Amino acid sequence: MARNLREEEFVALTRELLESHQVRMMGRWKHHGPVTTLDHSLFVAFSSYRLARLLRLDAYAAARGGLLHDLYLYDSRDRSAHPGNQCLDHPRAAARNAAQVTDLSDKERNIILSHMWPLGGALPRSLEAWLVDLVDTVCATLELTRVCRPSRLRERLGVLPLPAAT
Repeated sequence: MARNLREEEFVALTRELLESHQVRMMGRWKHHGPVTTLDHSLFVAFSSYRLARLLRLDAYAAARGGLLHDLYLYDSRDRSAHPGNQCLDHPRAAARNAAQVTDLSDKERNIILSHMWPLGGALPRSLEAWLVDLVDTVCATLELTRVCRPSRLRERLGVLPLPAAT
């Protein structure tokens, strides 16, 4: 029961983003092994939201920043799709794309730009940015080691990715 309430609240907080074409497009590309960028971003966003609530932080900013942190919208393996090192460059692309989807608070923008710290990008300037940075690392590790399947969360939340481009 409590799990369903948390999931319903998360969906209500992020509905505008979850229904956007750009966010649903993240389902077209693989991010960590077989995990799509959409599934990874939902995993990070929902985990960040839950921890932020538990810690009495800004759960709204953590959920939105977590969902948008990898909104770079290209195949990361395609070297012609991005100018340099994917690991270092994608936070700026994600922040640009996120700003086209919604109005970002300064905190949300910093969450997106700093989620790869210390490898690249901005320094996290809020507890929520530090939280999303840490959660992103943990989620990526769980995905790469195949410990969890975040597609189950997407299915529970009822988020439909756009079909892969042909």
